[in-house]
Amino acid sequence: MPGELKEYTLAEVAMHNGKGGTPTWIVIRDNVYDVTSYMEDHPGGSELITEWAGKDGTKDFDDFGHSSDAMRILRTLQVGVLVQCDQAKNRLASGQKSVSYAESEENLVEKKRSKRRKFILCG
Repeated sequence: MPGELKEYTLAEVAMHNGKGGTPTWIVIRDNVYDVTSYMEDHPGGSELITEWAGKDGTKDFDDFGHSSDAMRILRTLQVGVLVQCDQAKNRLASGQKSVSYAESEENLVEKKRSKRRKFILCG
C-alpha cells in the first residue's frame, strides 16, 4: 500500500548510527527518521544529531523546542515507525531500559538473529 511506513525495532535503528558509513537514523516520538542528508544543514550543528544517532532523542528534541519549519523538514525525512513493542509507552510499561544508550554490537547481532522470536514475544 503506497504511503505505508515500514516498522523498525530499536535494535535496527541502533545499527544506523552513522558509523562505518551507515546512514544516521534517529527516533522522535516513535517515528524513525533518516537524517543523514540533513546533518550539515542542522542549525545547531551536526554534533547535536550525532549525539542521538541510532537512538531515541525524543526528550532532548522536545526539551529544546523546534519551529514549525523544523517539524516540516523532519516529516520529509521519515522512513518508518517503531514496532509497537518498542514504542515509548510500551517500553516504559514493560520496564525496559531507555534506549538512550548504545547497545553493544554483539547484542545487536543477537537481537537481529532472534528478530522473529522477539516479534512473537512482543505481540
